Amino acid sequence: MNLATPAGRRRCLAGILTGTKALLLTKCNEDNMNTSTVYAICAMSDIPSQKAKGFLLMRVDDDGMTRPWPVVVVRWGQRVFGYVNKCPHDGVTLDWERNQFLDPNGIRLMCGKHGALFELGTGICVEGPCKGRSLQPVALSIFDGDICITDVKLVEDDEVLPNGRET
Repeated sequence: MNLATPAGRRRCLAGILTGTKALLLTKCNEDNMNTSTVYAICAMSDIPSQKAKGFLLMRVDDDGMTRPWPVVVVRWGQRVFGYVNKCPHDGVTLDWERNQFLDPNGIRLMCGKHGALFELGTGICVEGPCKGRSLQPVALSIFDGDICITDVKLVEDDEVLPNGRET
């Protein structure tokens, strides 16, 4: 599958929410094959290596209902890791300040509420009240320099959000 060429990729817009500000993202999909849709949420260069960034997406569940879906993406060199931004201990978001996800050493994800520490590559809690439990992984791929979310359906730009607003 070659999504890097214009002939191999169809671009259209989809909605993403960060806080209360709606932004636009690119939806990539192979024209000539029945493949899963992937959603480019940012360029690789938007997240510096050894840093993390949070996104609040609108996910469409199997029953057709939409709901906010907070995710965190960590970049480590040319690798990316994605997790639902929700501590398994009590369900709070990990970042204590916007986009502050890493521990003081910058080598683990950290819950800002209770200090639980999670391995970057596995999401497993190695220290804190949820030791042994894991963050929920988010499937990511890199296409043409974009970090893309796969295996889910996101709200598209022309769809209406649950509160009746369009994205």
